[in-house]
Amino acid sequence: MYQTDSSWGSYLPPRNVGDPLERIEWLASENAVVIFSISTCCMCHAVKRLFCGMGVNPTVHELDEDPRGKEMEKALMRLLGSSSAVPVVFIGGKLVGAMDRVMASHINGTLVPLLKEAGALWL
Repeated sequence: MYQTDSSWGSYLPPRNVGDPLERIEWLASENAVVIFSISTCCMCHAVKRLFCGMGVNPTVHELDEDPRGKEMEKALMRLLGSSSAVPVVFIGGKLVGAMDRVMASHINGTLVPLLKEAGALWL
């Protein structure tokens, strides 16, 4: 079993992490910007386009393409305290949140400094 790294179209070897929340934390810490998504979700598409439009190349984990995606989706819902699990964005291994938090950070000017600090944006 391999985890797709959609940002580069390559594959990452799996890590034997049993707990879905631990797996999320591990995956989120592996790259500067990590998005947990569902491939058919319009909000997920919008957040991916936001980052790509800023020149950021996020690592995207499509939960509907992962055999353990449903478990991870439930863990994300618990983490966010929300009925909607995606999209969920981590920057620098830290939870930023769902689309509303990402957009609020973008509008109030705190998103770019987070991206720079994580090494995802150089300008």
